[in-house]
Amino acid sequence: MNEPFVSPAPPHRDKPPRTFRSKIGKLARFGFAGFCVLSTFAFLTSGMSTPDASTPDASNPDAKPQRSGNGADDTSDFPNAASVSFSRGPHAEERLAVQQTIHELWESRIAEDQLETAPPADWLTVCRRLSLALVGTGLSLEEIRKLESHPEQERVERHRESLLSDPRFHDYWAERFTRFYVGADEGPFLVYRRRRFRTWLSDQFAAQIRYDDLVRRLITAKGLWTDRPEVNFYTVTFDSGNGQPDPIRMAARTCRAFLGIRIDCLQCHDDFLGNVSMGDPLWMGGDDDFREGTQQDFHALAAFFTAAKNEGLQGLKNRTPNYHYQYLDADEEVEVQPNVPYRRDLLDASETSTDLNPTPETDSPARDEDTEETLVSLNASEQTTPAEPNQTDERNATEERHPTDGPPPPDQWNQRRRLARWITHPENVQFARAFVVRAWTLMFGSPPGNAVDDLPLNEDPNPIVMTLSKAFIDSGYDIRNLIRMMSDMPAFRVDSQSGEGDGAFEVTERHERAMAVFPIVRLRAEQVAGAAIQSSRVKTLDRETSFLLRFQQYQEEQDFLKRYGDMGEDEFTRDTATITQRLVMLNGKLTSDVSKWNPILNTTSHVGMFAADHAKVVESLYLATLNRYPTPRESEHFVGRIEEGNGRKNAIVDIVWVLLNSSEFAWNH
Repeated sequence: MNEPFVSPAPPHRDKPPRTFRSKIGKLARFGFAGFCVLSTFAFLTSGMSTPDASTPDASNPDAKPQRSGNGADDTSDFPNAASVSFSRGPHAEERLAVQQTIHELWESRIAEDQLETAPPADWLTVCRRLSLALVGTGLSLEEIRKLESHPEQERVERHRESLLSDPRFHDYWAERFTRFYVGADEGPFLVYRRRRFRTWLSDQFAAQIRYDDLVRRLITAKGLWTDRPEVNFYTVTFDSGNGQPDPIRMAARTCRAFLGIRIDCLQCHDDFLGNVSMGDPLWMGGDDDFREGTQQDFHALAAFFTAAKNEGLQGLKNRTPNYHYQYLDADEEVEVQPNVPYRRDLLDASETSTDLNPTPETDSPARDEDTEETLVSLNASEQTTPAEPNQTDERNATEERHPTDGPPPPDQWNQRRRLARWITHPENVQFARAFVVRAWTLMFGSPPGNAVDDLPLNEDPNPIVMTLSKAFIDSGYDIRNLIRMMSDMPAFRVDSQSGEGDGAFEVTERHERAMAVFPIVRLRAEQVAGAAIQSSRVKTLDRETSFLLRFQQYQEEQDFLKRYGDMGEDEFTRDTATITQRLVMLNGKLTSDVSKWNPILNTTSHVGMFAADHAKVVESLYLATLNRYPTPRESEHFVGRIEEGNGRKNAIVDIVWVLLNSSEFAWNH
């Protein structure tokens, strides 16, 4: 009987002994895994610690450490010579004198109206106002914990100086002014680059360029819109028919953006309703003689911009203005000469050496104000400008070009440069006034008057606004110095509600107009998105944040703005919240993503995992979302909800959802 064939088993091979290299590799893998775990733990716990006492000031060893407890008991006097340090930043002595003047004007206005003032706001409230105004978000939990380590009287100033040097400030204000200068739309295809213009504007803020220099660069811009981003100030108005800047739109936007005057209605007819008055106001050194605005005022201003000609691959060039227009009730077109609507005495063409319009053959001089570069050291905050040219050589060049005595003919003047010099002239206080009102609106959330860009010449300006405008001019149009002066005003440091007990009073509109209380203003769409996204992260979201997190932040913000609604150029109009906006906050994707339990990213899970007790959980959530400490009653209520809830995680998520949908979160106060 045949036996089944069984294949022989393969010979047994012993496993090779482990080598030293394999052991080292395994140890390295375990070490790398341990490093990742420790790094993740450090990231999660960063900013979560809350010291019992702040670190004493190293410069003052006798100073007692201050506890950072409930903010309800934290009070500070209004900033004055004794309570605010002016050591940071230039123009310290000038700011002190300006602040004393503003403080007197503020007190006299309140006394004149016989009003009571709200008590000073606590430091967290003031810091939240600064963050919303300068970077468009609330404070991060990391920022709050860092500020708590300093003496209370230094926290506001430290936070302000930190924000002024933060790239987020440059980017945020660049976006706000980009909307004001060129709008929020994408503009003409191919010849307009809005992103490049916004980035360029951010670089100017970072380099601390004088505001008058910035405006002159915009008005006198020339070249291609791709390599000279400021040229996009013109290309956004390119007409699809002739590919040239639209002088009508340029005149209206320039007057509105840089002078705060709306003259759009003068394009078609004279002003017969008294809406636009022209003249030389007394507060600007004029005779206070006003007249109705005319079509000639508008189109004479528009004539300046016909000097900007697009020449294809060479971009924008300076040429002789050529503007014709047929006025209302006129039989034919007439040539319109460039002129300005008020203070025409400041439009002086005596400086012929710098107001000459280069001919096509000499359109690239050795030194041109339009093309000169400013050398800036961002780290040292130093600015170096090229040396002034030799006046004798400049005069000789002028004489060679115009051997006859007297100024050159008007057709050889650089009209755009003349306009830029007139707009930014130190005696043209309306220019500084318009920027002060714009900056005021960003800082307070609402303008000091009825509108942001409608400041009639025949209207007496607010005395505080005029004081700030003159100080702005005297400081060399220093934007950061203006922000420091505004944030030190008592109107910025006052609370938005009356005190309790015997000092309580009913807050009315008269109190807000007199700046006796801080105005309660609804946050703009980008501020709501920025505050919500920042509240979901323990660490500050800035340029040091990883690319993936910043990309996620950008996508979340853009999606939220589409659903919530973006007002574009009219973002400072006071409108009430719509039903759609409330539904987006109640049931929207952003609210869900911010409040959900995410152990890797969200503050919700980080606080729940690492807070010492339930009271610290509630405190950290309040600080991250509303940027304030909870009151004892609020803390007791939410601690009870956590202890009595169906689950600790669900209770914490519910608390965050409630805080995000509270009225306090959606308003600046």
